[in-house]
Amino acid sequence: MDYLEFRIKCLEEFREILIAELSMLGFDSFLETEEGIDAYTLESDFDRQSFDEVIAQYKEKAEITLEEGVMPKVNWNEEWEKNYDPIVVDDLVYVRASFHPSKPDFKYEIVINPKMSFGTGHHATTFQMLRHQGEIDHLGKRVLDVGSGTGILAVMAHLLGASEVKAFDIDDWCVDNGNENFDLNGLTTRMELGTIREVNPLGEFDIVLANINKNVLLDEMSIYVDLLKASGYLLLSGFYTEDIEDLNDCARPLGLELISQQSRDNWAALILRKV
Repeated sequence: MDYLEFRIKCLEEFREILIAELSMLGFDSFLETEEGIDAYTLESDFDRQSFDEVIAQYKEKAEITLEEGVMPKVNWNEEWEKNYDPIVVDDLVYVRASFHPSKPDFKYEIVINPKMSFGTGHHATTFQMLRHQGEIDHLGKRVLDVGSGTGILAVMAHLLGASEVKAFDIDDWCVDNGNENFDLNGLTTRMELGTIREVNPLGEFDIVLANINKNVLLDEMSIYVDLLKASGYLLLSGFYTEDIEDLNDCARPLGLELISQQSRDNWAALILRKV
């Protein structure tokens, strides 16, 4: 099956936003370039109308220019190895691929080989979730990672001392990749396939992690609350700063109080506690 290639030139501050928007449309591989991003999707998965709507939404403010083409076969591992750099989250954790050298001076180190999965620490939402995890006591806690992607947040929970980590994703590629990353980082748990309703995790959990998107978070918020212990923490990201009010409006009637919030590149992250 051929891949469609889109070479997108844009302002630097819009690269991560466009990656997140296009990933929601089924684009499964991205390369950051000096001028913007190259985005790839299977020809059979491409939705022209939705793609054009995203490009139109950001075209002027991101100064987008676009070239399209077809790429018959791609060695994705080779491509991302050329472009994947390690990530440092404050002094908390060093995130690297298996081909990068270790840095034992960091308190924690995560090895992630992302392939086509989302969640490497490069995106602002993942970066902020890792940072927020560092603010919460995980020692001996049960942790649920919703929409786990590469499994990076589940790995972080394990390194922070969680007694049990449960993770799942709706994409079978993510599940395979996540389990590979779990093996690289010493987790024996297995990532499951499905939505939260399909997986039906059994509570109660001390911490629930959900880095998805606004609509899914709003739809599933009550499920997260039901799975949380009293005084348990819900960590959310995957939405813009202007969406914070909508998330809080949904959370308050469910008995959640806002503990902390942060933003990076217009992406927001929240720590909520069940009262």
